[in-house]
Amino acid sequence: MKVHVTDLKPGDRLQSDTFNPTGLHALSRGTVLRREDIQNLIRIKVEHVNIELRDMTQALNGDIEDHGLHDDFDAAILNYESIFMEALRTGHFTISLVDDTLRPLMAKLETQKDIVSLLLLLDRDDIDTYHHSLQVGLLSYYLALWLGYPPEERFRISRAGYLHDIGKSQVPLSILNKLGPLDDAEERELKRHTSYGYEIIYSSMEDESAALVALQHHEWADGTGYPHKLRSTELHPYTEIVTVANIYMGLITSRLTRPKQGLHTVLRMVHEMGFGKLSGNVVQALTSRLLPGFVGRKVQLSSGEHGVIVMNNALDPFKPLVQVNDLFLDLSRERSLTVEEVYI
Repeated sequence: MKVHVTDLKPGDRLQSDTFNPTGLHALSRGTVLRREDIQNLIRIKVEHVNIELRDMTQALNGDIEDHGLHDDFDAAILNYESIFMEALRTGHFTISLVDDTLRPLMAKLETQKDIVSLLLLLDRDDIDTYHHSLQVGLLSYYLALWLGYPPEERFRISRAGYLHDIGKSQVPLSILNKLGPLDDAEERELKRHTSYGYEIIYSSMEDESAALVALQHHEWADGTGYPHKLRSTELHPYTEIVTVANIYMGLITSRLTRPKQGLHTVLRMVHEMGFGKLSGNVVQALTSRLLPGFVGRKVQLSSGEHGVIVMNNALDPFKPLVQVNDLFLDLSRERSLTVEEVYI
């Protein structure tokens, strides 16, 4: 069947040879398309290709089945619930359950290079403390990888991210599940989850760095956070990583006081927070790795129009070149337009 290149999905198989507009051979018949292939077809201005009919599973699920991680994520979330409930009952948890959950997942992540698709796969509507903790743990792993940490430290940083909110097990459910705004007393109690987390982790495992991350993950580099108003020089390096992951994953989640925001929009917000609030080095690692992954993605603009990111702008990375139908919009010139949402 003939499809426009912007409608291609990884896993589609070419039904015939593909050529660029000048007649040069681009891809051969039978090629199973990767995301890099789709991005390249867009770059060389190929508009339509012939692909074999998709089976129903692929048509319904797109990229999600290609990752092979959906069931692993669900298992990790269920295991975190067990860890959380054990901490609620006893004030500590079984470290082997944490490690047995995370190590196989980290091994799979070593081969997963398409981080934007991974984040979109993690982006669900039913976010809770368990799910958010997995999100933060996985993004912390990638940040540690991009910052050059060796494998065992990457695991420890990911584990610290996975456990950063374990202290919420000691906060009353009436506060955690309250739909309206918290009063002052409730807000003070919720903030104690950082201290509770330190105590639970410190009593459960021989890794004080993870306990410090739980204690410090709401501190800001400029000293305006809590519980101790620490500045960047006083924070554990792992904390700086997990804090960026926590902020990014938290901002893409809808709340009563804030509608859901897209990956690109949130990345721009976190980028701005890198000038004082968050570690500049960690934020730079996040933006420099995620922005290239948006090229070739379908997006929705602030105007409501849908298009595809064709190229990032080196001087203004959050104002890319976007193709909308037959038009190419340079958002660095169309200053009123922004990318609002990114799709798989």
